[in-house]
This record gives sequence, structure tokens and C-alpha cells, in this order.
Amino acid sequence: MAAAQPGRVPPLRRHIEHPRGGPTVLRIILGTQLRRLRESVGVTREEAADAIRGSHAKICRLELGRVGCKERDVADLLTLYRVTDEERRAAFLALARGTSTPGWWHRYNDVLPGWFETLIGLEEAASVIRTYEVQFIPGLLQTAEYARAVCRLGDPHAAAPEVERRVELRLRRQALLTAPNPPRLWAVLDEACLRRPLGGPGVMVAQLRHLLEMTRLPNVTVQIAPFDLGGHAAAGGPITILRFLEPDLPDIVYLEQLTSALYLDKRDDIDHYLAVTDQLSAQAASPRDSRAMVEKLIRSLEEG
Repeated sequence: MAAAQPGRVPPLRRHIEHPRGGPTVLRIILGTQLRRLRESVGVTREEAADAIRGSHAKICRLELGRVGCKERDVADLLTLYRVTDEERRAAFLALARGTSTPGWWHRYNDVLPGWFETLIGLEEAASVIRTYEVQFIPGLLQTAEYARAVCRLGDPHAAAPEVERRVELRLRRQALLTAPNPPRLWAVLDEACLRRPLGGPGVMVAQLRHLLEMTRLPNVTVQIAPFDLGGHAAAGGPITILRFLEPDLPDIVYLEQLTSALYLDKRDDIDHYLAVTDQLSAQAASPRDSRAMVEKLIRSLEEG
């Protein structure tokens, strides 16, 4: 890719006026743009850090979109990067203000871990969400009762109001699948997800029926990886890959752990996990055969 000219960056106005993904995505876009400007004029991270009275680590976090940025710091960096056009400077400063504007999910801060907040913002901006699940139906496809059972399993001592807040948050996330210009969700589920009886048979039947209903959406594809598939490359745990139309947003791999998560955006990591999910999709049952598997399991649960 050719180096950008000093002060020459793609238009930022659309991000300010239509901030899909809220502050999470705006931070990444702002950081990417500032990194490109810095590199285009040959300024080191140390020199940039000196300009805003910060550290090399602060510039790294800023350019990766991990933190918001004060308008004064952005203004100082733009001066250092020789951006003098007032309209461009104003666009950058407006973007900086947007990084501190709360997203809708901030009202759930009482039950929302910081490491999970990033995922919600990325989901809101994604054009494609590919996911592989080992134990549970994906959160974007859960019913309220099933989600309630998952929350209680994860934290048996949580008070009822806290559980309800978590369930409400999960259902609110799902709205993106039926919003205008929704992302494409492509989910591969291990057969164990269907057979683990969370909440009891009635809850599972309702959940499986809901799963079938969601596959009728044109932007939702579900495949089942049956037990007889044997071992496969993703056997270690769940994987989510988020892809974006916005060129300033790299593909991101999300790996959730018990009390934290990893977000990977290096090209080698992305390529590895894309290869794994491609292989899984090729080996799993087709969407049509997967529907038949779910329907058969529903009949079994209702008869049993």
C-alpha cells in the first residue's frame, strides 16, 4: 500500500455521522488514521509520545484503538503530523469526541465485563460474523430461557435481578440480526450444543425451535458438526471471527475464556483461524442436513 501524503486521509465524516459500533469502532478508526499519518511523515512513536506528554505504550494503545483520546492530544498529534487543513482537523477532533460517547450497552455496565464490551461494539459494525461453538448455542441465537440457564450455570450465586440484566443484555444484542443492513451470521455448532439439556427438556425444545426459526433469516446460516466427524482443528474451544466492510477495520478473532478474552488482529493469526473455520464449514453437515438434525432432535425430546 502506498504511503499516505501528510494530511491526506480518507473522509472521516461518515464515521462521525453514522458511528456503527459506537465508541469501540471509532477508537479503532481514529487510531488507524493517526498511525497512518505518523508513518507518512516519518515520526516515531517516541516522538509522538513526547508531543502529548505521554509514553510509547500510550501511543501504542491509542493506535490500536484500545483507549479513547483527549481532543488536546489529537490536536497536538495533528500539528506534529503537519495536518493544517482546518476541515480535516475538525473531522479528527469530532472523531475523538465520539470515542468517549457511550454506546447503548453502557447502560449494562453493572453486568458487562470490560473485555466483553469490545465484542458488542465490533458486532455492531461487522459485515460478517463467523463463529464456532463447542458447548452452547451462540448468544446471538439464544432464547431468554436458555440464556437464563447459561447465566445461572456461569454464576450460580448471582442474584435474580443480576441474571435478568444479563439476559436482557443478551437479547438486546440480538437486535442487530434483524436491523437494516444486518451482518451475516455463519455459525458452526458442535453437536454437543444441541444435546446439552440446559434448563430442562422444555427449554431445549423451545431453544431448538428458535434456532430453526433464525435459520430462515437470509443472513443467518447454521451448520452442525456431528459427533461422528471425530476430531477437528477447532476442538480446543469456541472461535469468533468478525469481518468489516470498513477498510480501516481489520478482521478480528475473538477467543473467549472463563474470565477474559483475547482479540487477535495480526494477519498470520487471522489467516490461521480463517483456515480452521473454512475446514470446519467444509466438514460439518450442510445447512439443510443440519436443519434435519435439529428437527430430529426436537422430535426425540418431545417423545421422550
